[in-house]
Amino acid sequence: MSALLQLTGHDHDLGGGFLVRRLLPAAQRQSIGPFLFFDHFGPVLEQPGVNHDVRPHPHIGLSTVTYLFEGAMVHRDSLGYEQKIEPGAINWMTSGRGIVHSERRPQELRDQAYVNHGIQLWAALPREHEEVAPSFAHTPAAAMPTLKAGNADVRVLVGEAFGATSPVVTCSKTIYLDVSLPASGRLTLPPLAPELAVYAVDADVRIDGTPVAAHTLAVLPPGASVELHAPKAARLMVLGGDALPERRFIWWNFVSSRKERIAQAAQDWEAQSIGQVPGETEFIPLPEKRFIV
Repeated sequence: MSALLQLTGHDHDLGGGFLVRRLLPAAQRQSIGPFLFFDHFGPVLEQPGVNHDVRPHPHIGLSTVTYLFEGAMVHRDSLGYEQKIEPGAINWMTSGRGIVHSERRPQELRDQAYVNHGIQLWAALPREHEEVAPSFAHTPAAAMPTLKAGNADVRVLVGEAFGATSPVVTCSKTIYLDVSLPASGRLTLPPLAPELAVYAVDADVRIDGTPVAAHTLAVLPPGASVELHAPKAARLMVLGGDALPERRFIWWNFVSSRKERIAQAAQDWEAQSIGQVPGETEFIPLPEKRFIV
């Protein structure tokens, strides 16, 4: 096997000291399949009185994919959806031509300490779908296919794998799996998509014998099966899909195949014309350093 591209990411402050580990985009790689943004947050102990809420902000040209291992958050958006996000569910918000949303601490947990831990991805929309109407879909944990592959426990969150198909609807070939391996566990992972990567969530693993440290995103060679081996019990995320056929421009919360569209979205947000989240009065302003076409 050729040498694995291993992305270790960097810490990014979302505000108020809430740090995430950002794996994508990276200097060495912008995307894996449709995924061009990867944030791993936590595990972090949320204390009463500490505000890590994400105020209303806009998106265009992408789908946000939120998945929790532990904890809870409340999603609200400009379409009027309000959804409590809990572990094991997939929350897929398609921004299309524009949506605004917030992510906040559930009211019932305001006075409690609890652990928040999860991953948020952005999936770029195919160019022909970049301006679709925005939408939101919640798929509960109980709806996800679960299976045994070797001695691994696999949850098929998005796409098809090992004979199971997720109910989550996408507009391009997309793979997203949650894999748990016991100590000394092994899994032969077939080439489920043209582009594929494995993220070691909580423990070091080996891929075809190559060491991959915890919190590392390893890009797999195309078209080949690989063996995943966990010396100690480990949780892995597998993600990928069809390669993006054209470059994507990313600025702030906006993604597009056209620079001019991002500039327009910035103007629209400054004019507060993308939308409002019912019941919200706050919003995140544009960055001081503006986008230049």
